Amino acid sequence: MTEALFFGEDLGAGANKLYGPNGGLQLQAIVAADTGQPVTQLLGFRSHKPPLKIGIGGMNFYVGPGAHNWGRGIENLDYERMTGVPETRAIVYGILTRYAQQYGPLEAPLHLIVGLPLEPLSGEQAQANADAVRRWLIGEHNWEADGQPCSIQVDEVKVTSQPSGALFDYLLDDTGQFIPTRRAHFNQEVGIVSVGFNTLELLTVSDRTVVQGMTAGRTLGVRRLLELLNGENLHTLGELDTLLRAGRLDVRQALPVWAREITGQIEKTWGNRWKRFAQIIIVGGGALLLRDALIDRFNGRLHIPDDPVMAISRGLYKLARQQANRRKA
Repeated sequence: MTEALFFGEDLGAGANKLYGPNGGLQLQAIVAADTGQPVTQLLGFRSHKPPLKIGIGGMNFYVGPGAHNWGRGIENLDYERMTGVPETRAIVYGILTRYAQQYGPLEAPLHLIVGLPLEPLSGEQAQANADAVRRWLIGEHNWEADGQPCSIQVDEVKVTSQPSGALFDYLLDDTGQFIPTRRAHFNQEVGIVSVGFNTLELLTVSDRTVVQGMTAGRTLGVRRLLELLNGENLHTLGELDTLLRAGRLDVRQALPVWAREITGQIEKTWGNRWKRFAQIIIVGGGALLLRDALIDRFNGRLHIPDDPVMAISRGLYKLARQQANRRKA
């Protein structure tokens, strides 16, 4: 029997992050529907290699950086996108393609732990939302990547929150074992701040239990910063995000405004109670932009991982390894 491959999957709105036994990678979550034959062979212009093209059931999508320059941009940022709509499948198949290209074929069945934002995992629809994600991910998947057939088998899917992945990235090593110097924090009070593309997520855990009154998710992620810069709607969010990642977007005026919105939401949710936390962990792409402001605010109590963008998917992978170890024990 072929042993399963364990992966942590962060279904982020700005980028899809996948972490497995060989390491991790991310694919910017930019999707465009293929609208036909591109214009080529023009003298005097630079030519660019097209983004990865994913074919699903007769539909074709460009995915990743530059996709909006090659087709009709699709920017679906509601939570329904996580339930297997075609553009989300294209991104997931795109990152699986890139992972196989970089690390080798994914020939064994996959076991996934998937991280979702807190909002779809809250309230009466929480179970239904988690079940919808599991349903579309489990089973056999077939697609084309730049015209080449690809397939994988997913045998198991578990769903948890994105900030939970950040906590386990902090607590566990790459084998799924507790880091001795941090294990005690799991029995204390810890705060997690996840600043993704779409959402700001605040998770508080005390003695291995979620503190509901100090946990919240709001649509205040990096997307909000980009909206402040896009007052006339001259660009898609994907285009602005690409410029931001390349260091070609001037955020000097908008960044302090956005930072105050973030710290204001933290203040509303935690007040001064963060002073009793054993540790505060900040992850996500926003951690890179807000690093100085949050370090000042939390007076040296802050832990920022070596790679805050990949920390959630890496933590979910570590959690998958821990659970696999327990099964073998």
